[in-house]
Amino acid sequence: MASNIATNTSVTVDELLDFVRPRHRAILLTRRADGSPQGSPLTCGVDDSGRIVVSTYPERAKTRNAKRDERVSLIVLSDEWNGPWVQIDGTAEVIDTPDSVEPLVEYYRNIAGEHPDWDEYRDAMVKQGKSIIRITPVRWGPVATGGFPARLAPQE
Repeated sequence: MASNIATNTSVTVDELLDFVRPRHRAILLTRRADGSPQGSPLTCGVDDSGRIVVSTYPERAKTRNAKRDERVSLIVLSDEWNGPWVQIDGTAEVIDTPDSVEPLVEYYRNIAGEHPDWDEYRDAMVKQGKSIIRITPVRWGPVATGGFPARLAPQE
């Protein structure tokens, strides 16, 4: 009958971070001033302290919202549309330039590896006035895959 049965796999925080590390596509949900949700598609990574990190600019809605209300949610997606995903609820910390530069170096290293010219990268981050959002996971749903409900699984 159904070939793809939905799954929900509970994971520890270490398993969660292992799941997130190779996945860089996400949607960050912050709260507008009126409390309504604001979603931002973005690239994310995991820092050396186990926080999910996002490079941004101080004038972006997600940044302003996270400064005002640290409660955020992040939906981390797989590259494949029907691949596994997870929602993470956490607390956000926004760091602006110049304090954001070294965390941005760590962000880059953890996503893309070594930069050919770190001095040039650091200068660019300062010139662009980049910020970083660090999200500490507080609660997370199971790692999920879409598909048919288990009640439709073939009976043996």
